[in-house]
Formats: sequence, C-alpha cells, structure tokens
Amino acid sequence: MAERNVYLMGFFGRKSLFSMFSITSILFLLSLLFVMRSTGRRHFFYLNVLPKSKVLALSEEGYSQSSSQSDYEVSNSNRAVSNKGALEKYNVLKCNPSKQILRVFMYDLPPQFHFELLGWKSEGKRVWPDIRKLVPTYPGGLNVQHSIEYWLTLDLLLSEFDENLIGRSASAIRVHNSSEADVIFVPFFSSVCYNRFSKLKQKKKTSPNTLLQQKLVTFLTAQEEWKRSGGKDHIILAHHPNSLLDARMKLWPAMFILSDFGRYPPTVANVEKDIIAPYKHVIRSYENDTSNFDSRPTLLYFQGAIYRKDGGSVRQELFYMLKDEKDVHFSFGSILKGGVKQATDGMHSSKFCLNIAGDTPSSNRLFDAIASHCVPVIISDDIELPYEDVLDYSGFCIFVRTSDAIKPNFLINFIRSITKQEWTRMWERLREIGNLFEYRYPSKDNDAVQMVWQAIARKVPTVNFKVHKSSRYYRSPVSKDGGLKSFPLPKNILQET
Repeated sequence: MAERNVYLMGFFGRKSLFSMFSITSILFLLSLLFVMRSTGRRHFFYLNVLPKSKVLALSEEGYSQSSSQSDYEVSNSNRAVSNKGALEKYNVLKCNPSKQILRVFMYDLPPQFHFELLGWKSEGKRVWPDIRKLVPTYPGGLNVQHSIEYWLTLDLLLSEFDENLIGRSASAIRVHNSSEADVIFVPFFSSVCYNRFSKLKQKKKTSPNTLLQQKLVTFLTAQEEWKRSGGKDHIILAHHPNSLLDARMKLWPAMFILSDFGRYPPTVANVEKDIIAPYKHVIRSYENDTSNFDSRPTLLYFQGAIYRKDGGSVRQELFYMLKDEKDVHFSFGSILKGGVKQATDGMHSSKFCLNIAGDTPSSNRLFDAIASHCVPVIISDDIELPYEDVLDYSGFCIFVRTSDAIKPNFLINFIRSITKQEWTRMWERLREIGNLFEYRYPSKDNDAVQMVWQAIARKVPTVNFKVHKSSRYYRSPVSKDGGLKSFPLPKNILQET
C-alpha cells in the first residue's frame, strides 16, 4: 500500500511539472509575440479622436506604402544621392508627405499694422483689402526679399473664398473661431515697417516702427488667445534681422518666422521653437534653363558687399585670395545702376555661386543662386536652412567650413576638383527643387508659401505638448503670493541687451 502511494505521488508530481512547463512555455511565446508586435510599425488610430487631429494624425495607408522602404532610404540617404532613381523616390517620400490642412486664426489687426504700411488706404471700417478686386503691391528693391508676411497673409485671405480653392491644394485655411485653430497668426508686416518707418520724424522721440511694436505688445498680451497659451501657439513674423527689435524680448514665447538666428539669443529664438523661411529671391528665375557645364563660362561667382563686420570678415579674406583667378568673378555690387540685371546675367552664366556669411549667417544670395540653377557654395558655419527637416541640401549645395575656406588655395582647388558629372547632378536637382523657394499669389502646390505653412504644421504637436503641460495646474488653488504675473524673461536677456 505504501509503495502504491509513493508511485501515485510521483506520477501526479511529474504531471504537475509537465503542466507547469507547458503553461510557462505558452506564456513565454505569447509575451515574445507581444514584444515583436510592439517593436513593429506604430499605430496612430487613437490620434483621430484627439482635438486638432488633422495635424497630428498620420495616414495609415500612406505609412504602409512607404514603411518597407523608408528605413533603408533614410539611413542610406547619402548613398542614394549617386542613384538618381533612388534619390527621386527618397525626395518624394520626404518632401511631399500627405499634407494636412493647417487651421489658422488670424487677428483682425487695424490696417496700420499691415496693408497701410504698403500705401493701401482703408475705406470706412474695413480692415482688409478686397483682394478679389485689387491686391496691394509690395515695395520693390531689397524690400521684397523679406516680404514673407505679405505672402502668408494674402494666402489666408484668399482661403476664405471657396471658389479660389478649386484646382489648388491649400496648406492652410483661415478660421474665425480661435478655439478651432491649430495656430494663431499675427499679421504685422514687421520687415517693411522696419525698412520704411524706423527713422525718427521731426520733433518725434519715437519712430513709427517702435510705436507700432509697443501697440502690438499691448494688444497681444491683452487677448484671451495669448493668455490661454502664453503666446506659445502664436505665429509672429520678423524676417528682417532688425525687425521687431523692441518687441521680440516681450513676445519671445511665440513661434517666430525668421531668416536666421544671428541676432537672437538662443533662449529667445532657436531651431526647436521657430521657423526659418527662405528669402524671396531678387534676381530673375532661370526659366527654360537649357544650359550645361560647358556653356557656363564662369567657374565661381560672387557679387555683393565685401567688407562686413562680425562673421562676415571672411568675405574680405576670400576676395584677396580669389580676385586674380581667371575664371572667378568676385567683385563689389549692389542693386543700384543695373545691379540686379548684372547679377542675374552673372549667376545664369556661372557654375558655382558663393554664399558667404555677412553681418548675419544668411543672405538672399543663396536663394538667388537656387533660382539661377547655379550650385551654391555655402561658407557660413552658423547658417540654418529652410525645411531642412524634409530637404537634404547636400544634394544641390556645397558646404565648406570657414576654417578650411580661408586656407591658401583650398577653396579654389576644391571647386576645381568637382567633376562635370557631379555638377550636372546638382544642377538637375536645383531645377527639381526650385519651386520650393518661389513665393506666389495665389500659392501653388509645394511652393514657398505652402512649404512655410507645412513647416509650421510640423511644429504644432510640440506646441500643443507645451501648452497642455503648462495647463496642468490651471485649476489648482493659487498660492498666497499670487504666483508669477507674467512669463519670465530668459536668464540671458539682460546680458544680451
């Protein structure tokens, strides 16, 4: 009897161990399957139920079509440059994502902040010109290179007329309820205000430019939209490096649209928070360009101000190095006395065009070169470029560090070493991407107007994150000291001003 009990205990013990082993194995396989699924492609369907989901949500269909290629193409983008077919596929993937329409609330600021600065006169209480009848023109000359606010404002005004949206793909539309908007647009033409109204008038202690900035700060900080987000979801344009010089230190939580960060402390403006927009090129675009490597006789072209301060001193050094090279054009020039036509002819007949840092890291010369299909040679270590998160500039630009450029014979020998085939590839790419830098009214698919709107849209999730996080304690009891009454200035403002 005792032997039988021992046998049964052993039998059931082995059966229990086998059952436990089986269950453990099944759980292990299930957990392994779960881990593998969790490291596969992400699913975004939950975003469709969130507010402002048009900007946040990604297309499941679009992702499934590209996911099998995108990881390889992104990680091997440099290798893809040598293969034209792969390069085109990569750029279609990166530069032409399925667009989501950005919903923009635009303040009805008085005309003195925008079109009156261009000479337009309001009739009665009308805030905006009737653009279906007449579109006010922007001042010419060098004024036009910083005209970004003009083109974006016109695009929003046009979006209100349904008949004008037929046949074109808009990237942004105006909404009149700020609670429905992704961003808040401030239509202050700050660049032309600086260019034309920054001088003191007789017996006046303050310029019209400064007065308008003071009025703008007073207006914005009193608005519920500003108070609700602390200004984080506001779009303010200050493309000219000296525009909004007084107000920028008070409106710094907003998203600025700039030409570069050269005259901003990093806590006021930076690439994480703000947008770099292209200049509007001044010279004529090279339409129907049938030129080639051999038909462009000038190897390297530069025309502009040579003696600059700050980081622009490299221009002077390069001038003395290159001025005697037989196939290099390096001279002083301006828009006066036919300067624009001379620069147009020069760039259209040159293989490479120098873009050297001046008083600030950027200049319009880069975008003149792109419009001329003249391969840009960028010598500006601190330059930030428009849409660089979706556009690879190494496919059509040459970058040279300043420390290398000023070495004897380094730059000219480097440029001469670039083969005809390499230049032709970059020239072809310039022809393909030129549209991305063209400001138009009405805007067209993936022109500069729509590309700037798309760049703003890509910032919206980050803006929402910051706004939502700052609202965590909105309903919490207020401490006895009353808390902060306004946003603190960055720590380095006092040192910078």
